[in-house]
Amino acid sequence: MTSQANDRNESFDARRRFEGRNLLQIAMPMGGIGAGSISLNGYGGVQDLAIHHRPSLTAWPDDHQSWASGGFAVLHVEATSTAPRMTRLVEGPLPPEKIYDQGLQAQGHRRPGSAGLPRFDSAAFEAGFPVGVVSLSDRVLPISVKLTGWSPMIPLDDHHSSMPCAVLEYELTNTSNEPVSYAFSYHLNHLVAGKESGKNSRNHVIPGRGVLMNNVEPGSAPDFGGCSLTCFGHSPLVKGMWLRGGWFDWLSALWRELTDNAFEPNEGNADRPITGVNGGSIQLSGTLAPCDQVTYPIIITWHVPNVDQRWEPLKKKAEAACCDGDGCCGEDASAEVWRPYYAAHWEDAAAVADTMHERFDELRRRTFAFKDALFNSTLPGEAIDAIASNLAIIKSPTLLRQANGNLWAWEGCFGDVGCCPGSCTHVWNYAQAIPHLFPALERTFREQELERSMDEQGHVGFRAALPDGPVAHDHHPAADGQLGGIMKTYREWVISGDDDWLRKMYPLARRSLDYCIARWDPDRLGAVIEPHHNTYDIEFWGPDGMCTTVYVGALAALGRMADHLGEKRAAAEYLELARRGAAYLDHELFNGEYYQQHVRWKDLRDDAHRDRMKTADQERFDPARTKVLADEGPAYQYGAGCLSDGVIGAWMADLYGLEHPINPEHVGHTLDAIFKHNFKEDLSDHACTQRPGYALGHEAGLILCTWPRGGRPTLPFVYSDEVWTGIEYQVASHLILRGRVEEGLSIVRGVRSRHDGLTRNPFNEYECGSFYARALASYALLQSLSGFAYNATNQTLEFGPRIKARPWRSFFCAASGYGVISLDDHRLVVEMIDGELIVQQLVFADEGGRQQHRVGETAMVSRQLRIDLTAGP
Repeated sequence: MTSQANDRNESFDARRRFEGRNLLQIAMPMGGIGAGSISLNGYGGVQDLAIHHRPSLTAWPDDHQSWASGGFAVLHVEATSTAPRMTRLVEGPLPPEKIYDQGLQAQGHRRPGSAGLPRFDSAAFEAGFPVGVVSLSDRVLPISVKLTGWSPMIPLDDHHSSMPCAVLEYELTNTSNEPVSYAFSYHLNHLVAGKESGKNSRNHVIPGRGVLMNNVEPGSAPDFGGCSLTCFGHSPLVKGMWLRGGWFDWLSALWRELTDNAFEPNEGNADRPITGVNGGSIQLSGTLAPCDQVTYPIIITWHVPNVDQRWEPLKKKAEAACCDGDGCCGEDASAEVWRPYYAAHWEDAAAVADTMHERFDELRRRTFAFKDALFNSTLPGEAIDAIASNLAIIKSPTLLRQANGNLWAWEGCFGDVGCCPGSCTHVWNYAQAIPHLFPALERTFREQELERSMDEQGHVGFRAALPDGPVAHDHHPAADGQLGGIMKTYREWVISGDDDWLRKMYPLARRSLDYCIARWDPDRLGAVIEPHHNTYDIEFWGPDGMCTTVYVGALAALGRMADHLGEKRAAAEYLELARRGAAYLDHELFNGEYYQQHVRWKDLRDDAHRDRMKTADQERFDPARTKVLADEGPAYQYGAGCLSDGVIGAWMADLYGLEHPINPEHVGHTLDAIFKHNFKEDLSDHACTQRPGYALGHEAGLILCTWPRGGRPTLPFVYSDEVWTGIEYQVASHLILRGRVEEGLSIVRGVRSRHDGLTRNPFNEYECGSFYARALASYALLQSLSGFAYNATNQTLEFGPRIKARPWRSFFCAASGYGVISLDDHRLVVEMIDGELIVQQLVFADEGGRQQHRVGETAMVSRQLRIDLTAGP
């Protein structure tokens, strides 16, 4: 067994500590939901200043639009009897891997920033999203620093969780045996300086707090906006503006002031234009007795109220027609802007700072209460780590939020642009965190799909418009995405218990499902048979386990919703078709070990493949490829393969508490086969002919598809050899739900060991881009391990940990409140942290089976509910 495999089998601490080379890739986003972010890196610096409604993932701690660092702290200490006077950048050592890049950047005199300043000797990073802690020490410096980075992240409070801000708390500790005098300062480059080398930027001192930096760009321009730098709880000296000049003047002058302990405050340039690099600084000083501490909470806010990111395929199509394709109308359209959520609630960066100062203690307490509840859960460390770290996606540039509160999302982020637009239905199918932590936001996704992205026939465009609007319907729909949306409509109703919302959405969901039946199952066999697009960016021809299980789940979901609304006949029809589909899965697609695909093309209504064979393929492709297609049928199928997504519909149904007819024994066999054939503790012998960077070499991973029975197509579906973390979590959590706990956790350990800080960022499980949405499937580990579920439609709480450890403690979140549920040998206790929970019935499952307990008439839990389990049902 390799050393990496040995590491994976060791106990996994949820609060992972990274040191040395394992700090290299760490970058933890801090910011607001749909508001952009800046990232705290493993050395205590900030990087990836993605505050302009698009990614800025340079992996380098400098603002790519300026010669200046984005922001940095400096500590100056006066001489003591054992240590000389010295000044340090409050960051750990610059990693050797970045020195070469620094040399390249220096060509043309660009971006020197703070990289060349003296630093602390050592650094360590402790992960605990939404909080990251960097510990800095130096063998000579008599003061150590603990830096705690965070931004408001409060379940159910999507308003304050969407604030465009980041907090850096610097705790200084005197580690010597004598008093130490110091000066601590923070320096922020103007993050929204505007055009013309900062000539349009203006700086204002905020008395007693810090500096506000804005600009005089036109109020509707994408470059208009500002940022602020303040300190909570202290009154700093304020340098409203750095020395403005050429070359590296700003940093040369600033560093001299800091090393001489001669910080010079000024009022900024509120009324006059000055060119050159712009920024502002604050300084706090004092004397620490031996072992004494002081903490300086630094607050950075930003405000860029005009967004020029748009994705309007319908509008582009019309403009191309009216302009004869010359693109002139498109240029005008691209100049239009829309406003983000925060701009509708905060006037500028100073207003954001005001809210942070007014409510700092409350927002910090609530954010840390959430973090502590999650990390103090009795879940295996690797599961907590996976759940928490991937919540960083919610604070990343992957998400945008409009002024009306609606979410819109990329699939992930490339370096400076979002990748794959439109809240893609078949990718966001996997994400399970937002529906539970911010259910009101998740419902905007369902409304986006069914109200604005669906036509009168029921075709749902799987990529939604930005800003809100209709989409073109000239592209094929995604079967797994559209059918999954119906299941998620059921999920949102169960989580919210909102019958009025259900009444609004049900007719739309029914239209969507009727379209799916007519398009993919015209003979009403209960299977997705006609060619169907899916998350692998190709079409499967003929029925397969993956999409047919989602289809059966969608039929069951609509049947349950119809029954609740009194549409008994419709309910019976959909549920009967679901039963027919489950039977089809068993009789036609189960091969004795797992569900597979039956590739068909000759007897289908869609004859596109036959047409291509006659014409286009002959002209466009190599004759050898054409022969493969003639012999094997359409390219990019999986046939007899063991697909890791093979029973994803059953996974969704199990998570959503949806009663469905899919054979549980065959689902279990399929999961066993997936683990047996597709999970590899060591991938050294695995050949990936596609994109190997997700997992390779001695790393562990779950391959998307293998062919243990032979029959691998010459041209299998295009990503078949790859390893995707979202699908790993889907399979892992499903294994756990079905009682295969250790198998599921083995997959999770494999994922998280790959994201070790050296090779990959533990907060960024990339796929087609960084902060990829599919990885939010990791939240399902919380549901599967704790067995917690709350059905708001009938106020039933279900609980049954899959691990026997007692006492057991687990974080939970329902639409009306969140808290901790705990269990010992005698009682179950529900403790609310925020909000309330109405419980009429408890369904408790342990090794002895399921027990149902009536909870009086109705229990309104606002603080604590205790249930004696020894008394029986």
